[in-house]
Amino acid sequence: MSSLDDLIMRAKMLLSEGHSPGQIADELSLSMETVTWLLTQVKGSTAPKDVHIDWSAVSCQAPLLEETALMLLNRYYGSQSGEKISPAGVIVGIALSGIPLATLIAVQENAKLAIYHPTKQNVSEHPIGSISGNFASVSGERCIIVDDVITSGNTMREVVKYLKKHGATPVAIWVIFDKRGITDVEGVPVYSLFKISRID
Repeated sequence: MSSLDDLIMRAKMLLSEGHSPGQIADELSLSMETVTWLLTQVKGSTAPKDVHIDWSAVSCQAPLLEETALMLLNRYYGSQSGEKISPAGVIVGIALSGIPLATLIAVQENAKLAIYHPTKQNVSEHPIGSISGNFASVSGERCIIVDDVITSGNTMREVVKYLKKHGATPVAIWVIFDKRGITDVEGVPVYSLFKISRID
């Protein structure tokens, strides 16, 4: 079975288990366009150009996940070349995969933790993104946004706009993988460990 067949099967299995297309996109680290195609594709049609990233060998091992969080910290501070950096008061983890990374980073930074639920994961009739009320507020805070992958950049744009609208100052975006090769989102600099590109 090809890896494409595996992805189609996994996407359909997740859908049958009650996951929304947005949740499936997060689970498989794929764009919504790709997930829609996986769920509805017609034999012989062309798949969207995307790159699947399976980092479960790291994400399911707490010590390796902690090392990855430390690498994100080192990537950020190493890029500042001696500049004085005002600390962020809140680390914002994007549900789902950004939460464990953000938690580990918040511990290292002695910062508060906020959790953002993106629109694509909301299955209500009028979906919106939101900060969880069970964690830190972002109003008046300098924030670092953390996630595993930037796929299309839509979720990051959504989070940045949400934070600004709610009185926060997003100062950086930290991700493990950047599939877009972008340097900033709405003026907020992106710091990734790996830039992923597809060459056709």
